[in-house]
Amino acid sequence: QVQLVESGGGSVQAGGSLRLSCAAYGITYWLNCMGWFRRSPGKEREGVAVIDKAGTTTYADSVKGRFTISQDNAKNNLYLQMNSLKPEDTAQYFCAADFRHCSGLKEAVFRSWGQGTQVTVFS
Repeated sequence: QVQLVESGGGSVQAGGSLRLSCAAYGITYWLNCMGWFRRSPGKEREGVAVIDKAGTTTYADSVKGRFTISQDNAKNNLYLQMNSLKPEDTAQYFCAADFRHCSGLKEAVFRSWGQGTQVTVFS
């Protein structure tokens, strides 16, 4: 069982930056894949970025070049640096993790989820 706690959300003007953090608690040593997902109002949850234990990353086309996912394995932390934010990035952002290997941005891989943190980008 792994518990995930996100932080770092907030409101920012378009073009600004935010950094999301996710702290993982529990049996984290065997985690192979961690990622960020988001749900915008009226839309289904979508994958934003994932990273495996080796540091290999996958990004959604909509965030490539603007967002960077990273991890601190020693401290069991996951991060999402978001730059050049756009109003369409407004969403609830969720951290996810699993012992299974990553498979692109597939949500079905992940069985542990955080509660989410809200990001609002205003123009």
